Amino acid sequence: MNLDGTHVAMVTPLDDDKKINEEAYRNLIDFLIDGGVEGILAAGTTGESATMTHEEHQKVIDIMVDQADGRAVTIAGAGSNATAEAMDLVKYAEDAGADAALVITPYYNKPQQSGLYDHFKLLNDSNNIPIIAYNVPSRTGIDLSVDSIIDIAKLDNIIAIKEANPDLNKLATVFNEIEKQDIKDFTVLSGNDSLTLPMIAQGARGVISVAANIMPNKTSTMVRKALEGNYDEARTLSNELFDLMDVMFIEASPAPAKRALNLMGKNAGGLRMPLKEMSKENDVILQEILKRYELI
Repeated sequence: MNLDGTHVAMVTPLDDDKKINEEAYRNLIDFLIDGGVEGILAAGTTGESATMTHEEHQKVIDIMVDQADGRAVTIAGAGSNATAEAMDLVKYAEDAGADAALVITPYYNKPQQSGLYDHFKLLNDSNNIPIIAYNVPSRTGIDLSVDSIIDIAKLDNIIAIKEANPDLNKLATVFNEIEKQDIKDFTVLSGNDSLTLPMIAQGARGVISVAANIMPNKTSTMVRKALEGNYDEARTLSNELFDLMDVMFIEASPAPAKRALNLMGKNAGGLRMPLKEMSKENDVILQEILKRYELI
């Protein structure tokens, strides 16, 4: 399975009652695919999966698969801090026809590295859908070690990792071990927009992006240029996008991304508690940056 390129960690549009706004969600999917991205992700962290019921989780996966209709790679968020629950979500993603499932490392529990491996191995052995592991220690409190990444990379259905640990030295060690151990068909994707370019230079093949919710065309062009080895153009685009990438995390994500889309007329709706709307001060900063990009 080819995961090269830009995959968008989509926000989940909500209506005035904080229920999933299916029409706006379908419109967002079209906006992103028309913008040139290679893939889309439903029910990830940016999609507020932590506040979704199981029925809602399943609904957004179904909408994504249906609306994409083969035009882009579809990735279903399917992680949990309970292995049994993750198992159910991965199975649903497979049955729904998603191309891959994104499975975050179990959060809060802070399992041992051996427990992390067993978690992914059980999911690998029990399902046929390709699985992308997601390592984001700033949110989960646990970091997949280099050895654990290499161990899960050897599992048949674990085809990639979304790496959001910003330690590029660790990443270099991962790529060194992948080459030393001659591991094939395992893809590393950036989990930090601003580090996508240096990660591709090291060997990553793309990104699962927040900023691409706002500027899918320029983000996907930057990634493609980098993958083609055209680093001069890719660097120019990455630098142009930096302020947008940065402001997407001026407050807890996805508050800035949703606010930006709303200002752009994309009807992303509000946030579910405990997340709140942005402060007035940060909203001014966000609007100034969006105006600079001529988005509003």
